[in-house]
Amino acid sequence: MAEAELDFAEVRRAFDHAAASYDAHAVLQREVCDRLLERLDFMTLKPERVLDVGTGTGYGLAHLHQRYASAELCALDIAPAMLHAARARLPQPGWAQRALSGMLNRGGLPHHAICADMDRLPLADNSINLVWSSLALQWAHDLDATLKGLHRVLAPGGLLIFATFGPDTLKELRTAFAAVDDAPHVNRFVDLHDIGDMLVNAGFASPVMEMEMLTLTYADLKSLMRDLKGIGAHNAAASRKRGLLGKSAWARLEQAYEMHRLEGRLPATFEVIYGHAWAGDKKRREDGRQIIEFNIESRRRKMGL
Repeated sequence: MAEAELDFAEVRRAFDHAAASYDAHAVLQREVCDRLLERLDFMTLKPERVLDVGTGTGYGLAHLHQRYASAELCALDIAPAMLHAARARLPQPGWAQRALSGMLNRGGLPHHAICADMDRLPLADNSINLVWSSLALQWAHDLDATLKGLHRVLAPGGLLIFATFGPDTLKELRTAFAAVDDAPHVNRFVDLHDIGDMLVNAGFASPVMEMEMLTLTYADLKSLMRDLKGIGAHNAAASRKRGLLGKSAWARLEQAYEMHRLEGRLPATFEVIYGHAWAGDKKRREDGRQIIEFNIESRRRKMGL
């Protein structure tokens, strides 16, 4: 979630433009994805249908395909170019394999590319067994509403597992920009505890939250900005200043960031939040209260009444 409202036309444009360069710059994104994948080792889950929210170029999607070979995969992203790259990463079955999977209705099931906003999922209720999202939820316009939507599409007993960024992400860059002007330049991210509260409010059961700090280091500020641009992480605030920084403003930004240099390198901190929660039995009223069912006739028979 951003400090200011996001311009989603700009978000889509930035990620579309970055699809070709993303993998060359996504070192941190792959590392976080790998760590999130490790957490699935502890989940006894055999999903029939998996939704990857914010699939990007499909690094995580390909690993999910290997892990859940018989599952139907649904890749969702706001950027068409990212979805094209993700589908190209997956093995494409030949006509005989497609025909066989259609006859048996198992194994080699189709992969669906869905170009949509995560805030408005075009999916049926209770249709997904596993929702996976690695470093995408921070782009949600309304995270509370997004989590409610994810709970809606999850089948009873389904799992949501995700990684997203926390408030200390890019704190050095945010501090440096504050020395230049008062305009928003870096997104502000939701706190771990607030996300936990949102999960409960959305109807999820047994949420588990973790956090760790990861730091990348750079020789200079231009290298950091090149990485951010390469993955499509532009400043997309609706109230952002248009155009590039002038030479004077850039010089002040570099000077301010130099205050953070340690052992000859410039650090870039990323607060990574991991979370998972279960959809539960989903027997709730619209006002959120849990429904507890009692089969009176069955109880009477057991008691001989």
